[in-house]
Amino acid sequence: MYEHPEPEGFMRLAEVLRTIPISSTSWYEGIREGRYPKGVSLGPRTTAYRVSDIRELCALLAEGKDWRDRAQS
Repeated sequence: MYEHPEPEGFMRLAEVLRTIPISSTSWYEGIREGRYPKGVSLGPRTTAYRVSDIRELCALLAEGKDWRDRAQS
């Protein structure tokens, strides 16, 4: 499968929610339950998500899995 190169780095929540169309409440609930990856603190009031984690999550979701299933993939 062809994977186009995407920049590494971080995404803020708004970008994540444009990629994975759910509400912020559902996103935070999914983090608490372990279904979605935790963010990285970039400062006292700034949290972002690794682009690589979000790409991996999208691939898992496409297979009907979630973040808890990543070790078995």
